Amino acid sequence: MLNDPSETFRGLTYPFGRKANPAPGQPEQIAPGVYWARFPMPMSLDHINIWLLEDGDGWTVVDTCLNLPDSQKIWEQLFSGFMAGKPVTRVIVTHMHPDHIGLAGWLVERFGCELWMTRDEFLMCRAMVGDTGRPAPEVAIRFYHAAGYNEEQLQNYREKFGGFGKAVYTLPDSYRRLTDRETLTIGDRYWQVIVGSGHSPEHACLYCPGLKLLISGDQVLPKITPNVSVFPNEPHGDPISEWLDSCNRIRAMLPDDLLVLPAHEAPFYGLHTRLTQIIESHKRDLATLYDYLSEPRRAVDCFPALFNRTLEGHNFGLATGETMANLNCLVRRRQATYELDDQGVKWYRQLPEGAAFD
Repeated sequence: MLNDPSETFRGLTYPFGRKANPAPGQPEQIAPGVYWARFPMPMSLDHINIWLLEDGDGWTVVDTCLNLPDSQKIWEQLFSGFMAGKPVTRVIVTHMHPDHIGLAGWLVERFGCELWMTRDEFLMCRAMVGDTGRPAPEVAIRFYHAAGYNEEQLQNYREKFGGFGKAVYTLPDSYRRLTDRETLTIGDRYWQVIVGSGHSPEHACLYCPGLKLLISGDQVLPKITPNVSVFPNEPHGDPISEWLDSCNRIRAMLPDDLLVLPAHEAPFYGLHTRLTQIIESHKRDLATLYDYLSEPRRAVDCFPALFNRTLEGHNFGLATGETMANLNCLVRRRQATYELDDQGVKWYRQLPEGAAFD
């Protein structure tokens, strides 16, 4: 039961406590018709929050967990237990990352319902799933070589390439598109789609004015800042600017008194405070990185400016993508530039005349 006392920490208020943790297969009611289920995951981010919304004679599901046998077992437990045999009538996915979309195809197939998500997320997910089983493309090898990877790191990337699709059940061949500011009726309540970008291409949040709730996915998390990365398929992208614009827009658009239901950690109050913290954190990172480029550096040399821990394995790849995102943002703002050396490696340096740009 969610009976921990309310707790305030770093400007946010957690009405069920910061460490609230529903047992797998035992959802907890958050508001009328809204239930919180937590699924464990075998990784450093060891859980995801799933939201079950009563919807007439069935259920609308928001996010699904990874495509793993243990996750399917928890769903089976929910179907026969808490969900009382009522079918899933709609699957909404906030965005394309495997912990959110992993079992969407399985649920849609099982219940003959539709998958609801934004267009960019659906198409990008299908494209990335399609990489499974093929060798890493040469353009990706050049991308990471230019970032400063050595041959061992490049080989590690080759071996892990295509892993995305292994955690995603086969997607349906059609979907129901969600668009920004679109309104939905779930149960007898009005919900609005609020789209952000940066962490993923077209991330959908769900806002219910009547219940004063925001299902925020990864767009607003209470403790961590979602990874915002550049990848080889769009090497000159500027997702940091998209992310900052989205956070500013959502802060201006939505009221501050909403209970935020994030994809990870516990529900909280303090939407505007948290968005401000996220925005200011990224601004500090950009300023720190700018200063760090007082002498030429490769992308991999810039990790100490952005991260205060040792980076290995999967985290090394995430750090590379996020560092490239910050570097691209500085280049786009004309605060930094880069040159290619004879080996095809990029060396970045600051442009002092761009120091005051904001």
